[in-house]
Amino acid sequence: MKTITISKRTKSINDLLKQARKENIILRTSDGSEFILAEIDDFDREIELTRQNRELMKLLDLRAKQTETLSLSETKALLGLNKS
Repeated sequence: MKTITISKRTKSINDLLKQARKENIILRTSDGSEFILAEIDDFDREIELTRQNRELMKLLDLRAKQTETLSLSETKALLGLNKS
């Protein structure tokens, strides 16, 4: 991970950082790429809370053990998305 120091003169970035102090922000570029801007302490806390969510961790463990996959056409058929 690389650390970049933000100058006080960079108003738009500092405005984003000010917002991120209040709540996490998703930054979306024009090409659809997404990035999260979060205060590190808050993000660490969010990870900690997520790891304490037993139901989510159980689901992730089950999904990680799955070896069987479906093709796109099989998935479309299951969801009734095949064109007639």
